[in-house]
Amino acid sequence: MMKVHQPQVLLQQIALISQIWSLTLGKISLFVLDCDTLINQLIQYFFFKYLTSENQIGVEGILVLGSALANCTNLQNLELNLGNNQIGDKGTLVLDCLANCTNILNLILDLRSNQIGDKGTSDLGSAITNCANLQNLELYLSDNQIGDEGASGLGYALANCTYLSNLTLSFGRNQISAIGASCLGSALANCANLSYLELYLSDNQIGEGASGLGSALAYCTNLSNLELYLSGNQIGANSASDLVSALVNCTNLSNLTLDLGNNQIGVIGASVLGSGLANCSNIQNLTLYLSKNQIGDEGVSGLGFALANCSNFSSLAFYLHNNQIGSIGASGLSSALKNCTNLSNLELYLGYNQIGEEGALGLGSALVNYTNLSTLTLNLYNNLIGAIGVQGLVSSLANCTNLSNLTLDLGKNQIGGESAQVLGFALANCTNLLNLALDLSKNQFNESQQLQVENKCLKSKRLVVFEINF
Repeated sequence: MMKVHQPQVLLQQIALISQIWSLTLGKISLFVLDCDTLINQLIQYFFFKYLTSENQIGVEGILVLGSALANCTNLQNLELNLGNNQIGDKGTLVLDCLANCTNILNLILDLRSNQIGDKGTSDLGSAITNCANLQNLELYLSDNQIGDEGASGLGYALANCTYLSNLTLSFGRNQISAIGASCLGSALANCANLSYLELYLSDNQIGEGASGLGSALAYCTNLSNLELYLSGNQIGANSASDLVSALVNCTNLSNLTLDLGNNQIGVIGASVLGSGLANCSNIQNLTLYLSKNQIGDEGVSGLGFALANCSNFSSLAFYLHNNQIGSIGASGLSSALKNCTNLSNLELYLGYNQIGEEGALGLGSALVNYTNLSTLTLNLYNNLIGAIGVQGLVSSLANCTNLSNLTLDLGKNQIGGESAQVLGFALANCTNLLNLALDLSKNQFNESQQLQVENKCLKSKRLVVFEINF
């Protein structure tokens, strides 16, 4: 078999093949070619050896790649994984080749950690506008020193992609402020066919720009799925409230993931957020990240009561780690949500709070009333819960007659000794469980007690999948 050592030679072989329609360059190499076996082998060699991320291709290699791809005029699907390659702002010129690739429908570009900056990002946007028929786009641009100018430039370019229906934009760990976030949102509002949007803006400096972002997204009236990741952005209660209130206008929105972790939401912000979300009457599946926001008992109770009568929810997931939540807050949240009568899936992540015995008992008492619940995830890691709290909580779950899937994290609490047999008996009484995942790590169980718990759980006749961690 021919040995080829220069990537340029192999790229020239790519350029000769006009019938390539699907191409993935990166860690995974999968493509369909109308060519002979030898050329196929040459290209495959190049893909694996030279186009894996973190291999320092540099600007020269990128430009050669662009020249080759320019001749692949039948491309419909293209994936480039070029992360960590020091290509800089000039490296995005590889996408000038897209001017000839007018048939591309699906495009994935991973350019994270490449020092692209504002100019490279704007050039990237200009190149993408040449893909007039683009329907699905994923851009990964985290860690690239991108500021407001670059984010705005890319956004306004994407506004011209009129057929775009699915969009993922990752801008994490850049230097985007309120202006850039608002401009990006305003531009995306012009993508009239957009139904699925994932926007990653964590660890920037958006602050009050969350309000502008929300106002802009309100015009994306065809959105059915929205994921906004805005953690670590100094967003306060008012901006968070404005963001959620604006989403009321997205009348087709049925699935929402909102990450506001590590911001400045506070007690009032949590309650107001709940009120805003309660008005989004078409949302069926809600995932809300509010970890590290100093919400406390009052805030989490307010969040729960605001959502209490939302019959539209079928799935709720709340990430509330590190929020100074005690027994009152945990009981208040769970008691309020029992009125969400159509809820079938509930995930409560309450690790690193101070729920204690009383809070665990309150959780259990409330969960008994969740009559339609089939899937439950409870993360109560490091919450000062002892034997009494665990027994009350798990015994209550036995009354959830439709519960078939349970994930229970009780790690790093004060469980052990006499709790082992009680816990085992209680779980064995959850007779409808099909899947059980139980984390009891960093407690005080000896080997004999561990076996007691495990054996009791295994007596559940319907149990199909069982995982336990001590």
